[in-house]
Amino acid sequence: MSEGIHISLKAEEIFRIGLPGGGFPVTNSLILSTFALLVIAGIALALRRRISLVPGKIQNALESIIDAVLGLMDNVLGSRQKSEKYLPLVATIFLFILTSNWLGILPGIGSIVVRGEETAPLLRSPASDLNFTLALAIITVFTVNVLGIIAIGFVSHAKKFLNFQSPIAFFVGILEFISELAKLISFSFRLFGNVFAGEILLTIVAFLVPYVVPLPFLFLEIFVGFIQAFVFAMLALVFTAMATVEHEESH
Repeated sequence: MSEGIHISLKAEEIFRIGLPGGGFPVTNSLILSTFALLVIAGIALALRRRISLVPGKIQNALESIIDAVLGLMDNVLGSRQKSEKYLPLVATIFLFILTSNWLGILPGIGSIVVRGEETAPLLRSPASDLNFTLALAIITVFTVNVLGIIAIGFVSHAKKFLNFQSPIAFFVGILEFISELAKLISFSFRLFGNVFAGEILLTIVAFLVPYVVPLPFLFLEIFVGFIQAFVFAMLALVFTAMATVEHEESH
C-alpha cells in the first residue's frame, strides 16, 4: 500500500506499558480517547470555576441546553426527578463520544506517524476501533442493569430474565436476555461502522483530491459524529427507562 494513505481495520499499537514482551499495549485510538477524556475534564473544571448565582451569557446558554435536554429526557422517562437522576450518565456518554468523534476528524490527526516495525498514525479516531465501541457498549449495558437493580431491586430486575411463573414468561425472559446481548452488538457495531467508514472516506478523498474537495465531506463527518453520539446516548436513555420500571409496567 502507498505510504500516502493508511487504512487499518484494527488500531495500531504505539508502545507498551510494562516489561518488554508483555505489559499493557497502548494503541493510537487509546491515546486519542485518553486525550478526549482530558479535554472534557479540563473544560468541566474550567466551567465549574465560572459558575455563579448571577449567570453570564455562557452559563445562561449552557443552562438552556441542559433544560432542553431534561425536557427531552422527561418525554422518555416520564419524570423530571428521573431525568435529573440519569442526566449525568446520558450526558457523559454523549459528550465523550462526541468529543472523541470530532477530535478524530481534525486535520492532521492521521498524518502524524510513528515508524517502528510498521508505519502507523500516532492518533486515530477512538470509535474507529471496535475495541473502544465494544468496551463502551459493555460499560453502558452493565451500568443500565445496575441502575435497574438500584431502582426496582435485584429480585424484580432478575425476574425480567428468569421468570418461572409460566412457560411463556420463561420464554420471554430468555428473549430479554438475548436482547441484552443484542444491545452490545447494536451499540458497538453501529458506532464503529459509521465512524470507521467516515474515516476511510476522508482518508481516500484527502489522498486523491486534497485541500478544497474534502471540506464538504469533513462537514458531513462533523454532522455524522454528532448524530452517532446522540443516537448512542438516546439508546442508553431508552434502555435505562426500560430497566428502571417494574416488569409488569414495562410490558
